[in-house]
Amino acid sequence: MTDKKPPASSKMLSGTPVMAMAVVAVVDFVAGPGVGLLPLVSLGPAFAGLVGGWRRAAVTGVAALLLCVGLGLYNGMLEESRGFAAMGSVAGVTGIGVAAAVTRSRREAELASVRSIAEVAQRVLLRPVPLTAGPLQAAVSYTSAVAEARIGGDLYEVVASPHGVRVIVGDVQGKGLAAVETAAVVLGAFREAAHDEPDLVGLGERLERSVARELEGEKFVTAILAEIGSDHETVLLNYGHPAPMLVRRDGSADFPEPPSYALPLGLGAHGREGPKPYRVGFQAGEQLLLYTDGVTEARDGAGRFYPLVERVHLLKDPEAHRALEALREDLVQHAAGPPHDDAAMLLLRYHGHGDGKSLPAGE
Repeated sequence: MTDKKPPASSKMLSGTPVMAMAVVAVVDFVAGPGVGLLPLVSLGPAFAGLVGGWRRAAVTGVAALLLCVGLGLYNGMLEESRGFAAMGSVAGVTGIGVAAAVTRSRREAELASVRSIAEVAQRVLLRPVPLTAGPLQAAVSYTSAVAEARIGGDLYEVVASPHGVRVIVGDVQGKGLAAVETAAVVLGAFREAAHDEPDLVGLGERLERSVARELEGEKFVTAILAEIGSDHETVLLNYGHPAPMLVRRDGSADFPEPPSYALPLGLGAHGREGPKPYRVGFQAGEQLLLYTDGVTEARDGAGRFYPLVERVHLLKDPEAHRALEALREDLVQHAAGPPHDDAAMLLLRYHGHGDGKSLPAGE
């Protein structure tokens, strides 16, 4: 494995303390003994405390004191109070720089610990989907709207159950830790119920009860459930979620809409009837893309939404993960600046293996 070179900007920043002291020394020497720029030598340890560790700040401080003595002798200021004041300021700034470096190092260690915990939480909450499940190949992409976050309010899961391959893609209202907590509730309920419930409607009702117990007020989760067996079709159950994109073998695409739209999960107590399952043909060689509205509502600089149906050709790669990565990169290029919403995509390819066979749980 080759070592990665630090970027040029990082090198320049790390050299700032030395450059600052060198500039002060050169200017003082050129200007002559009458100017006396000794106090400016403290810029070196000040910058060192910001860009390096405490040892570097201390070494820079010692070098600054030696430089201050040398310039003081050159300027004839060591016999004056100004010279001692300048050396005192260098020593004081050095002490502050060392303290700042120690504090920053501790905070960086805490941040690294938090990030490692977040990575574990990601693996627990949004586990990698299986590469194959029954007659399907699967690939997933997730982009969080929160800077440097790995997880957010979007969710997905693929479970190979005795009743077929069951899939969920959902979008929790809101962002941040509260949305992550809600996503964990939905995924936990789905993973358990996907194995137990014999039909998709029962699975959806289990999710509705679990979400209703956990959510408060007007919070909700839009979601779409899918069940794919060995009969060349998929059963869909839509809780107020964007319709999936079905890509046919000839490259054409359509968006199978539900017969009637239902309320999202968490709003079932409002008295409206739950969603009705509907069947869509899903043959070998076809693809089903389930996604959240962070995909279709991504805007470019002119305010245009992402034209998903016009990007179907990006899914032609024989490898599902490469195809979905190409689509994700195109989405990122389309969006103007950082994403304003989480964007999750789950691509299912029907390769036909496993037709006529039962789907063992956990496969």
